[in-house]
Amino acid sequence: MSTATTTERRDETEAPEKPLGGRFVGWAANYIDERTSLSGLVKELGRKIFPDHWSFMLGEIALWSFVAVLLSGTFLTFFFQASMVPTHYHGAHLPMRGIEMSAALESSLRLSFDIRGGLLVRQIHHWAALTFVAGIGVHMLRVFFTGAFRKPRELNWVIGFVLFVLAMAEGFTGYSLPDDLLSGNGLRIIDGMIKGFPVIGTWTSFLLFGGEFPGNQIVGRLYTLHILLLPAILVALLLVHMMLMVINKHTQFAGPARTNDNVVGYPMMPVYMSKMGGFFFITFGVIVLIASLFTINPIWNYGPYDPSPVSAGTQPDWYIGFADGALRLAPSNLDVVILDHTLSFGILIPVAVLGVFIVTVALYPFIEAWITGDKREHHIAQRPRNAATRTAIGAAGVLFYAVLWAAASSDLIATHFSLTMEGVIHTLQALLILGPIVVYFVTKRICIGLQKKDREIALHGYESGRIVRLPGGEYIEVHQPVDEYERWKLVGYEAYEPLVVRPNAKGRIPWHQNLRAALSRWFFEDRLTPLTATELDEAVAHQHHTLEHIAHEEQDEIRGAHERAGFPDASLDPIDDGEHSETAVKPSHLIAPAAEDDADDEGKKK
Repeated sequence: MSTATTTERRDETEAPEKPLGGRFVGWAANYIDERTSLSGLVKELGRKIFPDHWSFMLGEIALWSFVAVLLSGTFLTFFFQASMVPTHYHGAHLPMRGIEMSAALESSLRLSFDIRGGLLVRQIHHWAALTFVAGIGVHMLRVFFTGAFRKPRELNWVIGFVLFVLAMAEGFTGYSLPDDLLSGNGLRIIDGMIKGFPVIGTWTSFLLFGGEFPGNQIVGRLYTLHILLLPAILVALLLVHMMLMVINKHTQFAGPARTNDNVVGYPMMPVYMSKMGGFFFITFGVIVLIASLFTINPIWNYGPYDPSPVSAGTQPDWYIGFADGALRLAPSNLDVVILDHTLSFGILIPVAVLGVFIVTVALYPFIEAWITGDKREHHIAQRPRNAATRTAIGAAGVLFYAVLWAAASSDLIATHFSLTMEGVIHTLQALLILGPIVVYFVTKRICIGLQKKDREIALHGYESGRIVRLPGGEYIEVHQPVDEYERWKLVGYEAYEPLVVRPNAKGRIPWHQNLRAALSRWFFEDRLTPLTATELDEAVAHQHHTLEHIAHEEQDEIRGAHERAGFPDASLDPIDDGEHSETAVKPSHLIAPAAEDDADDEGKKK
């Protein structure tokens, strides 16, 4: 009996019994791992390295905004009725009592005024949707201007752009659900665009609305799209998008020890996961704060939809404004009657232009790869100035989109600034055509100028603003050399050359090859070749020689001045008298470069 007791006590000493919760977690983890082998995946993801840069947070804003959309939308589905059955409102909002409206609007009003916290959740949902679309858009701009869409990330760019389009569709379907006057006018615009298509337009409208507009089925169909089909596709594509990001590695900006074969940053666990969790709460908190302070989509001010009245100054959500603006900028006298059929080119031309614009943006990685002939993998993000043509194209595209977006508010621009409607429209039409051309050339010149400035800084250093007169009477400006880390950023970019087209076996050059060569020359015109290692070494040596020469001349001049002042003894020389004049007389700029070099060398050794 005593032996058994002793053995039991020894076992307890060697291996203390785990708490019940810890034993359960360990058992559950082993149970799942033995049947799914998840430990390898968790280990691999936990060791995944992510670079650290503020611009990489733009994608996380879109991700966490989408999470906020899902959470708030789940709450709203319990109270919203997607029905156009006529009813009367008898809720808490007195001005709307007794008014006939659809069940969709009636449930939206009850959700806003009768459900505790309902109005706040509605506004969180709406603001989060706007932030979601904006986050995707700004994230794609970052990817575009840094060249992060290049091989092997072309497919991920396409998936991201499809996510952007689906996010706009998700926002529009949700915007149209309350069946108020504002959303009804938006649906009326869509109905007019659909009916503008020849042959299939009318049939498509009847199929979508279940009869003559507005019908009695559109809200239910949009509700199915909004809470079921579009979110499912969004979640699936988002998972694929993030999976490809892990497989292809995250891009990083040029810097010491950063190459195409590695990633310098923090591991997923625990550093990056902690930062992501904190950023989620920050994003969600900002959205809640905005929703608490700023009213959006006050449906109680608009009332139920009626095809006869149109509210003055109504605007669509910002992300869909470019489509409305395209319709406003199209000339209104472009209708043509052919064989008793009217072709509404005032609708067809804007739709065609938007279609070409969207397809061009979606396929741009493949277009650029075909023009440049670049088949290499790229994991280093470019500075926009080092890809002047692409940056100019992007700036022109942004202005094109911005003009269309501004045109959606042409009536408000005219009324607020006391302008004529025709003057606003004509100005925006001119900007739509001439603006991107001007912006393209101006942006390209700016990028090339910044490249030249970077080259000058790398070769000669920063202008310190200090003018020194040498004993020979020459005035020179002292330049502060850049450290190796800064120099790496200035000169660390790749060199490209236009494609050289050669005749084929028949001695001819096909037309598409000539076109490709011409586009390649245009893409790389006025390029600056990167500095060579020899040029950099010579520049660094010259900078140090100049600083040493200036220091020597100043020391001689100070020594001579003291000798003339009656201090011929070398022990009284301010330069050599260590404790007194080292700090009081010797210029600080003469010791700073040496100190910085010593610090850099010490950092490298570490």
